[in-house]
Parts: sequence; structure tokens; C-alpha cells
Amino acid sequence: MSNPSVVIVSPALAGANNGNWRTAQRWKTLLSPACSARVVQQWPDANASADSVMLALHARRSAQSIENWAKARPGRGLAVVLTGTDLYQDIGSDPQAQRSLQLAQRLVVLQALGAQALPPECRSKARVVYQSTSARAELPKSARHLRAVMVGHLRQVKSPQTLFEAARLLCGREDIRIDHIGSADDDGLGDLARALASDCPGYRWLGALPHAQARQRIQRAHVLVHTSALEGGAHVIMEAVRSGTPVLASRVPGNVGMLGDGYAGYFPHGDAAALVALLEACRAGQGSKDRPAGLLDSLRTQCALRAPLFDPRAEQAALFQLLNELQPPP
Repeated sequence: MSNPSVVIVSPALAGANNGNWRTAQRWKTLLSPACSARVVQQWPDANASADSVMLALHARRSAQSIENWAKARPGRGLAVVLTGTDLYQDIGSDPQAQRSLQLAQRLVVLQALGAQALPPECRSKARVVYQSTSARAELPKSARHLRAVMVGHLRQVKSPQTLFEAARLLCGREDIRIDHIGSADDDGLGDLARALASDCPGYRWLGALPHAQARQRIQRAHVLVHTSALEGGAHVIMEAVRSGTPVLASRVPGNVGMLGDGYAGYFPHGDAAALVALLEACRAGQGSKDRPAGLLDSLRTQCALRAPLFDPRAEQAALFQLLNELQPPP
């Protein structure tokens, strides 16, 4: 592979503090040993003439940049990175997203089941690139209670109502506590979170936190709860797995594609009672030296087996392979 100049198109920039932005910045860093890489919100820009490869995040939101690239460099150098809203919403109905699929030479999915959501004629272009993060040491955790944390801005697609309902079902239990991190993108959901925190002392809404602080909260929790309706490949799941923190997740394709079909920590999407049952099972027997291995131990073991998928070296190798496939012939 010659040294390409790679432009990464991200519809979200630093101020959004979201997964798209973190992916773009991480890829820029991982690609730097082999090429020149930069992140832009729209293409072309003043430096566009040198670009030989485009990695465009989001088929719909980056559609204009994708179209511009295809006109300037027809049939070469273009990969479209598909988010959850792309895979499980937009490509079924949005003409711009559908055209982005057709224009791309490669389609990047962020978990193993992503390609199944693509039209059959596009699946041969799909490549899986698992996202990655640094490993964190597992921290000692109290046996006096179970601490669950959910990380995600309060918006409908993240299904925070499932967590709210679960917290109310657990309101009488002092030994299961829930921390909720994320800004109120939906004012109504923010009102519900404030009311819940007032009514149920075991639930705390912490609002938006800097990424480093959110990761520390994940490290300190016994479990991460992830209730989303759809996901392309959730950052918080791999951050939990790489911190030794097991995950309780809605059984939707984006989560199953990261944790594996046989994972024991799933609940049906929207089923608060099933989530409560998993939390109670994780709590059962906690702190007893002679207890048999329970659900929490089993989930920890399963997550440890998945952790190498989310190693930065694995992500970097997948990106280099993608660039090899995208480079035009000399």
C-alpha cells in the first residue's frame, strides 16, 4: 500500500461529544503511521485535491460529501461507514442513504450482524471494523450493593424509559443502585429523569459528563445497562467490556453483533421487568465467599472472551486492510 491521504467525513465534530466524533478522531490517530489523515464535516474543502481515500461516516448525513466524491473520483477510494440509524432505519426508506450505498466501493459495519441489514446486492462490499478502546484495570467493587450505570444521552432511540421503569420497579431495594449519564436531548425525558430521581433515591441522573469521567463511572460499576432500540455498534459496550464491567443489553442486532448470540445478559427491547430480573440475578449471592458462580461471574467471563475484538491493534489492522482494498491501482 502506498501512503494515501485519507479524509474522514464526520457529520458530528468535537462539540457533539458523541460516537461519530470519537470514531473519526480515533481512526485519524490509528491511521497516522501509514498515511496522512484529517477529519472534516463536509467535502470538498481547500485541501481536497490531495485526498485519495474517503471514509464517510453516516450514509444519509454525509450524503452530499459522498456524492461529491463519487463525481470527482468515480468508482474508487470511497468507503461509507454505517451507523445504527443507517442500517436499521435510513437505508430502508431514505433515497440519499440508499444512493450512498450504491456509490461506495466498501461499506463498513461496526459489528458482526451489520451486513445482514444491507440489501443483498450490497453485502459483498461490507467489511466489519470493530471499534476499539484502551483496556482499563478492573476496579475493586463494593459487595454491599450492586451499582449499575447507563451511559447515553436521553433520546428516544436510546429507550431510557426502559431504565426509568426498571428503576421504579426496584424503588424499594436499597441494594441495587442505578446511575444514569447523559444530557437531556429530549426535554420531556429530562423531566421524567428528574422526577424519578426525586421519587427513587436509588436512581441518580448525573447529566452529561466528560468522556473520561464517564469511563471511570463504567469502571466502578458492577454492570453497564444498555437499553437502546437500535445500535450500529455502541461505544459504551466495548468500553465496558475493556474495563472488566459486564453488560446487560437489549437484544437488538447491534448489541448481539458485539457481544455474541450466546451472551447471557440480554433482555427483550423495552422489557423493564426482564431487565429487573437480570439485575436481581446479578445481585443474588453477591458478597458471599462460598457462593457458587452466578450470573455476574458468567457475564464477566463472557465479556473477557470478547475483549480482544475491541483492542486498538485489531481495529488498526482492519483499517489498514480496508485502505489496501480502497487504494486505486498504481
